[in-house]
Amino acid sequence: MTSSSAAFSSASSASSAFSALAPYGWDDAWADEFAPYEPEGLLPGRVIRVDRGQCDVVTADGLVRADTAFVTPNDPMRVVCTGDWVAVEPGGHPRYVRTYLPRRTAFVRSTSSKRSEGQILAANVDHAIVTVSLALELDLGRIERFLALAWESGAQPLVVLTKADLVPDPVTRAHLVQDVELSAPGVSVVPLSALDGDGLDMLVALVRGGTSVLLGQSGAGKSTLANALLGADVMEVQAARDVDGKGRHTTTTRNLLALPGGGVLIDTPGLRGVGLWDAETGVGQVFSEIEELAERCRFHDCAHEAEPGCAVLAAIASGELAERRLDSYRKLIRENQRIVAKTDARVRAELRREWKRRGAEGRAAMEVKRGRR
Repeated sequence: MTSSSAAFSSASSASSAFSALAPYGWDDAWADEFAPYEPEGLLPGRVIRVDRGQCDVVTADGLVRADTAFVTPNDPMRVVCTGDWVAVEPGGHPRYVRTYLPRRTAFVRSTSSKRSEGQILAANVDHAIVTVSLALELDLGRIERFLALAWESGAQPLVVLTKADLVPDPVTRAHLVQDVELSAPGVSVVPLSALDGDGLDMLVALVRGGTSVLLGQSGAGKSTLANALLGADVMEVQAARDVDGKGRHTTTTRNLLALPGGGVLIDTPGLRGVGLWDAETGVGQVFSEIEELAERCRFHDCAHEAEPGCAVLAAIASGELAERRLDSYRKLIRENQRIVAKTDARVRAELRREWKRRGAEGRAAMEVKRGRR
């Protein structure tokens, strides 16, 4: 083959990849990332599903099934996951994924293991849709936890309040939206009913042109919402229990689907546990008003407990800040510190020193209280 023929073939292949993969988010930047693998004859593709060491990949040649054994299998942060762009072999039995391209964003939570490893749930996500059912009492702390993970991932979070038709009174619904908005600074909050389509157009406009992941507990209405966005009953739906509003895991794997109006959707199983994983930045984003207040405290290391000149406590006393928000902030900060400390010796040592200092202060205070000093 002449050099001109080879160039034409390469250009034709690139054009074919663009036309086939553009609905899944392929762009010039991804093409540049993939360029080093073209001479090897590998195909670019996006992972739409992972299952037991194998994955389904959409490519210019269609949907292929590939083995992920070439990618480090023992590190849950480096395994192939739904949303990854990969370089896959053009043929062979079995066919293998050789590598995944550098991730733009990654949604990570801590595992339940004692080693507290991170587990990646979805990659290259632009919008993290936190779904919350209005069939149940709002759990603002859980919403804040999801939002911390979403901000930390690099995606733009938004909250969708599903089953809004169960709250027909507009005043009550407006109050619920306001409660969530106060717990989600910088985040759009959309009340939505997949049953009658109310609010759906707003959500479609927000997620068009990017990759969105649906997050939430079982029974939050994720699969129903996915079907509404897809315009077809693609995802199986099961009724939530009347007693507590919880549903069974309708979705058992993470599935990536192209939306008819543009954009890509990843539906995930309901998450019972959403442990933080090195999410200090995300927590700070969720509680941005507290961190802004903290900058005005008299002491730079103020713990916002009883220190003089604490701007955070002053805001609580004046009613500017809800005490619930500070409690939630402290809880997530402590949890994140514990997770980081398990893998960072320096942070472990700092925490031990802090625990000893606070322990000594507590004992001294008790001595004073008992009149021994």
